[in-house]
Amino acid sequence: QKKRRAATARRQHLKSAMLQLAVTEIEKEAAAKEVEKQNYLAEHCPPLSLPGSMQELQELCKKLHAKIESVDEERYDTEVKLQKTSKELEDLSQKLFDLRGKFKRPPLRRVRMSADAMLRALLGSKHKVCMDLRANLKQVKKEDTEKEKDLRDVGDWRKNIEEKSGMEGRKKMFEAGE
Repeated sequence: QKKRRAATARRQHLKSAMLQLAVTEIEKEAAAKEVEKQNYLAEHCPPLSLPGSMQELQELCKKLHAKIESVDEERYDTEVKLQKTSKELEDLSQKLFDLRGKFKRPPLRRVRMSADAMLRALLGSKHKVCMDLRANLKQVKKEDTEKEKDLRDVGDWRKNIEEKSGMEGRKKMFEAGE
């Protein structure tokens, strides 16, 4: 039990020491970031001095507007580049996914829709023509051909099978073949 207590006490002491080190490191990083931020702002954003005359103030506003426009253009360019690269990345990942062949196709649901309903869905309220496709079909009368008459004259196929079944039917077929 003494060894267990000593091991757990040592483990807790090590944990607390590691946590203290982590806290001091986080504080150092935060201070370094703050100093870096101050340096960047001092370099890129000089302190603003407001001139006394109206003309100098207008010139300052024009300069600021020009800077804002240039920064806005840069921001727009970087956004476009980001969108382009993200689209390329998405396309490449889709190609990779397709090449692996381990994708599931979504189950498609069968939708019963008439031509009128489809046109109404596509065109909306503009659709006024009724599309009854069967109404425009030609009526074709079936003509009796000679082949069909011959087939009807032959009769029922079951009778022929019954006649040819058994030894008598085979004998008839043999005799007819001679």
